Amino acid sequence: MTTIAELREQVRGPVVEPGDDGYDELRAVHNGMHDRRPALIVRASAAADAVAAVNYAREAGVDLAVRGGGHSGPGFGTCDGGVVLDLGLINNVFVDRTRKTARVGGGATWGDFNHATHAYGLATTGGIISTTGVGGLTLGGGIGYLARGCGLSCDNLVSAEVVTADGRLLTASEYENEDLLWALRGGSGNFGVVTSFEFTLHDVETIYGGPMLYEVADAPAIMRVYDEYIREAPEQLGAFFGWQIAPPLPFIPEERHGDLFCVMVTCWSGRPEQGEQAIKPFRDVAEVKAELVGPMPYPALNSAFDGLFPKGIRQYWKANYVQDLPDDAIAAHVEQGRRVPTVSSTMHLYPLNGAVSRVGPEETAFGHRDARYAMVILAAWPDPADDEANSRWPREYYDAVQPYSGTEGGYVNFMSADDAARAPENYGRTYDRLRAIKATYDPENLFHLNQNIPPAG
Repeated sequence: MTTIAELREQVRGPVVEPGDDGYDELRAVHNGMHDRRPALIVRASAAADAVAAVNYAREAGVDLAVRGGGHSGPGFGTCDGGVVLDLGLINNVFVDRTRKTARVGGGATWGDFNHATHAYGLATTGGIISTTGVGGLTLGGGIGYLARGCGLSCDNLVSAEVVTADGRLLTASEYENEDLLWALRGGSGNFGVVTSFEFTLHDVETIYGGPMLYEVADAPAIMRVYDEYIREAPEQLGAFFGWQIAPPLPFIPEERHGDLFCVMVTCWSGRPEQGEQAIKPFRDVAEVKAELVGPMPYPALNSAFDGLFPKGIRQYWKANYVQDLPDDAIAAHVEQGRRVPTVSSTMHLYPLNGAVSRVGPEETAFGHRDARYAMVILAAWPDPADDEANSRWPREYYDAVQPYSGTEGGYVNFMSADDAARAPENYGRTYDRLRAIKATYDPENLFHLNQNIPPAG
């Protein structure tokens, strides 16, 4: 078996053990609830380092945690006593302006991605927080502002370089290991370490949009207009409904700082001069109390909420797909929404129609193309003393609205660790095929620190 000393000789990136300089900083992930102590952290500088780390963990029979951006709510990017393979140094982004593609390192964040592609007036669907890892978001599906027009992040994935459980370095594309590419498009981190991704890019430079805050009393009317309008709205419009305790920002009147509002966040990626007309239904439904709406670079919107979600903040998540929003469901949302515990806590309702729903239900591993919305209920707070009270809010909110969802499962990227038993419903109709592919590429389930799919057999 390979020793740690031999592993250090095999990799060019740092290999960090307990007691080494930087160990405590490197073992930390975004969710401060997960304070774990791995036996080894391998900071890969290239795919070859990832191969060595995978081989070492397999031979040693220890847990292997693969970390891209480290944003996993359940803390899958770390572990106790095992190996953390940290891809953060592999974060280069190479843009091919002619082909409109980008090759992205497995440790890049969406901030890295947007910084590189925006220089060319190009983008693809990323998340809502720019410090999120490209890899984790994409492998779970990839919901974001541009999804209605450009599809999910995984729909824009055209190839990937993957280190499999047996230490092979494979290319997954439409022409090579096609079953692996299919599984990577929504099957989460179950099939290997993706050291680079290749994405299709779209012409997105200046968008029109931003957050619009309303009184909570107007929430039922706003939710109803949102539900009706987003069905037929032009696909260049991304929009989601949520709750927001007002942070101390200049565009919000000072006397309203700390008050609870409901919010529509919009992103019009068509011609900017058409943006005001595109969001007009959200202006007409109720008085906007505060807003930061206008033309802006797409990366500015994609990073606008980063300050509410700093590294180390404690988090608990609940989620469901949603098919319908009957009046009783809206009433339940408003009742629970009034109890938002902190400025960083919210419920968001993301639309899954447009380009997302035009992809066939079994063309990718993302198995819920027929859902209308992806809902996330997120509590986030700084103080460990508030863990029990604040994690109770998403559970109670979920219990109140779940009976009205009209569909099964929830988005895997929004799941907490205690939702592991929901995996068959969360992956949906593609679950059995995913299990078969898992048996091909990872029959011993080395990659199990994720929303896990056990191998068939």
